[in-house]
Amino acid sequence: MNIPFLGNRSKKHPVAVLAEDLEGIAELLSECELLRAHAARQGIGLDDTAASLEALDQLPPRWREDEETLPWFGHDAGLYLGTVVVRTVPGAVWVIWPGGEPAVRLVSGREVDVVTAGREWAATGTPELSQLYAEVAEN
Repeated sequence: MNIPFLGNRSKKHPVAVLAEDLEGIAELLSECELLRAHAARQGIGLDDTAASLEALDQLPPRWREDEETLPWFGHDAGLYLGTVVVRTVPGAVWVIWPGGEPAVRLVSGREVDVVTAGREWAATGTPELSQLYAEVAEN
């Protein structure tokens, strides 16, 4: 996801999201419209909790049947995973990498590529979103 309104980042300061921007960026990244619509059709409300990740893991992977939708669905799954982490793991924040991709930075300094994780989950089902969350929440 390239986020052009964030501007170009210099190589010296590759990630420079200002503190006052974090709330707006978090709101934008939490939309995940494709994933939320699919979950709602399946009777699952996404309430930005770890339990909702477990519910997503239980869905039949019908999205894999549509090759055009699959990457976008996975992207949304990654953004949703990141949203749950940022909202529930103390000190976790969104960061934007130099190429424009969002990631989550933990208080330890570790950065998690949630978008790639979401795409892998959507394509293969492993690792499960709830498992990824548990791993990240431990750190």
